[in-house]
Amino acid sequence: MFEVITQSQPHDYQSLEILKEAYSKLSRQKDVISTSKRIAHAYVQMGQLSSAILEYETILQRCPDDPDVKAALEQIESKANNFTLEPMGVETTLMAKAPAPKGDTRRTASKAPPAEVEDGRKSMHKLFVESKLITVGDFDLCWSTVDPTLSTGSVLEPFIQVLADRGILPIDKSLKVLCDKSRFAFLPLQSYDIDMDLARSFPADTCRRWCVLPFDRMSKSVLVATANPFNQQAAKELAEATPNRLLWYLVPPADLLSNVRKLFR
Repeated sequence: MFEVITQSQPHDYQSLEILKEAYSKLSRQKDVISTSKRIAHAYVQMGQLSSAILEYETILQRCPDDPDVKAALEQIESKANNFTLEPMGVETTLMAKAPAPKGDTRRTASKAPPAEVEDGRKSMHKLFVESKLITVGDFDLCWSTVDPTLSTGSVLEPFIQVLADRGILPIDKSLKVLCDKSRFAFLPLQSYDIDMDLARSFPADTCRRWCVLPFDRMSKSVLVATANPFNQQAAKELAEATPNRLLWYLVPPADLLSNVRKLFR
């Protein structure tokens, strides 16, 4: 599956990392090296030069005379002066904002009103309304505002699923827009063997409230499915439940809904 994903999305470095680990466990060393080169190239394409250098140096530890790696490092040196900032990757996109200082009395985290929750509303509004895919009225009609301080027994339907159910915007078009703008890799969840024990080790309220699903573990990373790649609150809540790194994938909302409902009844 990850071979297919990385063929269609060659800059998806997190899927390439998983693929490299799989090759390593199968002792396919040539594939490990070639995949490492693809990871480093993906980093370069996104301007993450320090990460690319580290990846190339890892390859040189195994193959010190690799001409491709040496040439790539020389190219990075020439590019380095042209880059001042690295764009946010999949993980940093969903990093929660730092908490307010203890002395800040304007509001308390436990009593924050739903309007202040970083649930991706602003980003989704900009993406769908300002690009004229839907109207402001359609957005307000389909967007659900959630209070994260309250427990919930039902699963929140993803925004793009509600758009489709109301005949406003087809799922495939919404997914394409989100993939293009978020850099999240698309994964067909129905074809994946979900780790149910892993999923249930995370808070049920969080998974139901935001319709997210941790579905597999790879080394020290947990793979998480979502239909809203801009929901920082969901990322924060899941991050508090595990010491592992979270790797996010965009999945069809119908598959996500059915699995979350099945696992967290």
